[in-house]
Amino acid sequence: MTEAAGPRVSATIICFNEEEEIEECLKSVSWCDEIVVVDSGSTDRTVEIARRYATRVLHRDWPGYVEQIRFALEQAAGDWIFCLDADERCPSELRDEVRRELPLAGDAAGFETRRHAWYLGRWIGHGGWYPDWKIRLVRRGRATCQGREPHYRLVPDGPVRRLKAEIHHYPYRDFKDQLRTVDRFSDVFRERWVKEGKKFRLLKALFHPPAKFLGCYFWKLGLLDGWPGFVIAVTSAFYVFAKYVKLREPQR
Repeated sequence: MTEAAGPRVSATIICFNEEEEIEECLKSVSWCDEIVVVDSGSTDRTVEIARRYATRVLHRDWPGYVEQIRFALEQAAGDWIFCLDADERCPSELRDEVRRELPLAGDAAGFETRRHAWYLGRWIGHGGWYPDWKIRLVRRGRATCQGREPHYRLVPDGPVRRLKAEIHHYPYRDFKDQLRTVDRFSDVFRERWVKEGKKFRLLKALFHPPAKFLGCYFWKLGLLDGWPGFVIAVTSAFYVFAKYVKLREPQR
């Protein structure tokens, strides 16, 4: 728990069928004064596990990432809100830094920190995955959630300060899990593009995927991450290609 004289901190986590991830995430924020979990109808043991650790576990049908995060922020009662995804962790170094910095926050409306991903047996240090600066700690009532599905970002209304410690991120359990995410996220992009009236362009489908690979592997130095860096670059290119393939399908 935070010190009695210090600001109160609420942790918010949105989830759906995260029984393999949610417990470690919740344990990592057990120091917070309040933990609010918003579940969108899990059919596995996610809710059961969440109830062991969370102050409140709420159900809300899935409206999209941005709206679900906004809802979670509105449920928090602390002076500050620490917003995490189920596959993220708050290590002890970050916990200690947050405790030190919040009483000295002044007029700051938020804090950003680097997110460091573990994939295929190593910490990824390049390829656009690192440093991955994210605003995850915001003053209650001084931030909103914005973005375009399936991505979101917290936007504080005021100054943002940086923390030295990092959030640990475990985005995929294995390559198969990454491919499932590519399939799911490319579906979201297709739906958004169709609503926006975006048209399929063959030249974009031909050139954007290889450009993505070159950018990830060479320009952003993914090659320095060894085999995982190569896998990330190839899969990132395939993700771009999948979005164009799926955009083309409903127009045939």
